[in-house]
Amino acid sequence: MIHKKTYYSREIEVQGRTLLMEGPVSGTKIHSYDFHEGLVSFRKPEEQKKALIGIADLPEGRINAVIDEETIVGYVTFVYPDPLERWSEANMDTLLELGAIEIADEYRGAKIGTRLLEFSMLDDAMEDYIIITTEYYWHWDLKGSHLSIWDYRKVMEKMMNAGGLKWMATDDPEICSHPANCLMVRIGSRVSDDAVQQFDNIRFSNRFMY
Repeated sequence: MIHKKTYYSREIEVQGRTLLMEGPVSGTKIHSYDFHEGLVSFRKPEEQKKALIGIADLPEGRINAVIDEETIVGYVTFVYPDPLERWSEANMDTLLELGAIEIADEYRGAKIGTRLLEFSMLDDAMEDYIIITTEYYWHWDLKGSHLSIWDYRKVMEKMMNAGGLKWMATDDPEICSHPANCLMVRIGSRVSDDAVQQFDNIRFSNRFMY
């Protein structure tokens, strides 16, 4: 499959500042930017920057970022599912995972995450993919947000809805381990019925055990 990537950019106003939303960005471009020291949800900022460069340079990898002057203050990643997860079992070239979305603390509260997901779907090529995200409550910043598990879940679900991702049922044991966890999915308009059936078989791969 040829992974088409069309670059888009958009300026947004946040707290009296003009930020640049752009992507998909290349590894070289990410390298040229500074990386906000508050982007620590997944690993140390310098390590996360290297990880983003690696994803951006993959044929299917997509990084859309929010830039304040020359500093990345937020980003979202799209990449093939981890080989260790069930979502990679069918080896589908049309299945991408929204692997991470992160906004630096001082920029939160302006719906940047929501706007970034809306922006990410501007590229018509996204209609060729099934896009998934797996939400686990133990990854959420419950302490920093001062939200309950269920209030945080509502916030995450609303944000994902902005990118066209909707809740879908699954029998994945990790997701089923807590009722706040969930699978969210966006099926592009050009995804074939066969691909959707393949995906459904992964969603319920334990169905014959009952």
